[in-house]
Amino acid sequence: MKDVIDLYRNIVIEIATPYSTGTGFYLQGSRLIVTNEHVVRDNREVVVHGKHLPKQLARVVFTDPKHDIALLEAPATAELPEVKLSTAESIHEGDPVIAIGHPFGLKYTATQGIISNTRHEMNDVLYIQHDAALNPGNSGGPLVNLGGEVVGINTFILRDGNNIGFSLPAPILQEAIRAFLESGRQTSTRCYSCSNLVTATTIEDKYCPHCGAKVVLPDEVELYEPVGISKTVEEMLRQTGHQVELSRRGPNNWEVQHGTAKINIAYYEKTGLITGDAYLCMVPKENIKPLYEFLLRQNYLMEGLSLSIKDQDIILSLLIYDRYLNLETGLHLFKYLFEKADYYDNILVEQFGAIWKHEENG
Repeated sequence: MKDVIDLYRNIVIEIATPYSTGTGFYLQGSRLIVTNEHVVRDNREVVVHGKHLPKQLARVVFTDPKHDIALLEAPATAELPEVKLSTAESIHEGDPVIAIGHPFGLKYTATQGIISNTRHEMNDVLYIQHDAALNPGNSGGPLVNLGGEVVGINTFILRDGNNIGFSLPAPILQEAIRAFLESGRQTSTRCYSCSNLVTATTIEDKYCPHCGAKVVLPDEVELYEPVGISKTVEEMLRQTGHQVELSRRGPNNWEVQHGTAKINIAYYEKTGLITGDAYLCMVPKENIKPLYEFLLRQNYLMEGLSLSIKDQDIILSLLIYDRYLNLETGLHLFKYLFEKADYYDNILVEQFGAIWKHEENG
């Protein structure tokens, strides 16, 4: 099982949009990234990031709302291991399976369970029912057998269902990929009403040419436009030199890399609080007292920022309420946060023996 988990660590992809986060996985044979349609809904492009795939934008090229499948165009430079899709005949009730996911910004997860039903029907769609725990953000990740084959796509769980999860079987995914490839890799969607494939060359105005139902191709969805505080935050990031589209990671959440520091920005509408947390480095294993004393002294000297420790992370934080935020104040405050983050992480490592996060994780 360890070999299977290690293999999928290389091909499981983190996905983020302005609306949600989720998981996908790379299929080398078709050069596509597979995920759930609900993960990428209302987006033409999404942020993808993997162990061997630098953070970048990927175009949505196929959607199937009924079966909750989406296909993303994989970067041409992606050279990742190959995995196979299982057949319907190769799965049985009682088979052990592994649900794998990588919620954006969180650690890779793999949970084991047993298939309890290979043909659970819901809304005219057949699912695999299993008890491998699915975590928030795992939607779109692979359900894998012990032979390393993709059995299905992890799609949803029952709330308060005691680890009852449902995955779309691999043969349905295989059919979607086949239809997309046979269309010449045209941007396309499967009509929810009649299940026929609709492409840019066959669509009639905004309607399915087969049944007349209204359909939306992935490249015709309305572009995301932030409003209010989100718009101010994104303009602030743009003016500080960051690519805004790559920074989005769910509703009112952004992540940027500034120097060696990772900065998470969040806006909590209910409380009106905006936070900026710069993850600098990690607490050393020895001689910790001088570092603590330094952090306390700096907190006394700094205005508007505070240094703290959460678990092993040393974090530089900014707090501001939305009623005090405009573009001018935002630029000033976050430039100050970025500048101090770049300043403090070097001092903490060089003078107090703190550990670079990438060294610890490597």
